[in-house]
Amino acid sequence: MLYFVSVIFKQEFVEICGNQITIGIKTKPINGAANKEVIHKLAKYFSISSSNVIVKSGTKSKEKIIEIT
Repeated sequence: MLYFVSVIFKQEFVEICGNQITIGIKTKPINGAANKEVIHKLAKYFSISSSNVIVKSGTKSKEKIIEIT
């Protein structure tokens, strides 16, 4: 399933409404660290492996499309 994800920095939360996810992370967006934290948090939230969470677009943006398989 595809989700539209909005990332907010300096906060810790996950909110899901339909296919829209708003997620707060503490990691700074340096060398892909923020994307890794987003993937890890979503995998933990959905109780799945991190390999099942794929960033389809927006790797360098606060707005992302993520596929969860």
